[in-house]
Amino acid sequence: MHKRKNLNRIVVIATRNIKKRKEIEKLLGRRFNILTVNDISKCPNVEEDGKTFRANAVKKAKQVSHFTDYLTVADDSGLEVFSLNRAPGVKSARFAGSSQNDSKNIEKLLKALKNKKNRNARFVCSIAIAMNGKVLNTIQEYVYGHIGLVEAGRHGFGYDPVFIPNGYTKTFASLGEKIKNRISHRSKALKKTKKFLSDFFK
Repeated sequence: MHKRKNLNRIVVIATRNIKKRKEIEKLLGRRFNILTVNDISKCPNVEEDGKTFRANAVKKAKQVSHFTDYLTVADDSGLEVFSLNRAPGVKSARFAGSSQNDSKNIEKLLKALKNKKNRNARFVCSIAIAMNGKVLNTIQEYVYGHIGLVEAGRHGFGYDPVFIPNGYTKTFASLGEKIKNRISHRSKALKKTKKFLSDFFK
């Protein structure tokens, strides 16, 4: 593994999403100094046009890493509902249109599942780590569950108000941050990412 001297242990997260940044910072802990593309001058928005979560994560990590000397971590996450042919999939954030409106996305999802008996689903998180345009590692994790009949809870974002993980009776949004950050797809992927980063900065 090629290592770059970085005494400040700076890691760039390829996102402009403030909620995602906060969640990632908590999951990675205080061992790293987190920046986002908002902190990188002239860093363009990356079009997420891949057919898989991994493809989108890799594209974002590689492109953003060209604009910084630091390790770049990119993730692409979303919801797959099995009875909907794994939709919304890579279009999770834009399921109801380009506005990326969580409420509208959930509304469309619940309508699509109205007459479906099978409401089983999973969240997917794919992470790519890159430097200077070269991918150093990729990680993919899941959490399985089902889609509830109505929205419930005020925590989290995205589809958290309707996703009920296996082994629980409440949605991610109702269970709260502590439980979600222990069992979620992103937490599983970021635990592996944290180990990679720790080894990288040794």
